[in-house]
Amino acid sequence: MRTNFETLENLASHTINTLKEKGVIEFDISNREKLIEAMATEFGVALATDEDIRDQAIEEVEEKMGVDNMPEDVTESEMFNHARKEIIKSFSGENIGGLYLVESLHNIAKRMTRFLIDCEFIDDVFGTDEEIHNFLVQNIRTFRSR
Repeated sequence: MRTNFETLENLASHTINTLKEKGVIEFDISNREKLIEAMATEFGVALATDEDIRDQAIEEVEEKMGVDNMPEDVTESEMFNHARKEIIKSFSGENIGGLYLVESLHNIAKRMTRFLIDCEFIDDVFGTDEEIHNFLVQNIRTFRSR
């Protein structure tokens, strides 16, 4: 399965559901969709999808060949495949549930802990920063895209 923004939304939904079940966050249920969207967007800063990598590889091919000289189906070109592999290699090949780590898992958890505390759609957060951080590391590590 190819990953895209919907995969980030699935991760956000999974994270929010688990945080709510464990009593770590409280929020107005009418804000659930907005919270998922905001969290997925924040995850998107730290995690790259297959779609992101594809777009970045196309940009690299456009830069090298020029927009006017692009093959009809650039994704079938050798240059595209090489660019894509190099981009993936730049992430050290690390991925979780088909999402590539732009930042370390530790930094992603720190980013998301700050997000939970600062998010306008969350009414209250319970637990220490360290507890939330450890929970997020475990939650992200075990995520599997559908």
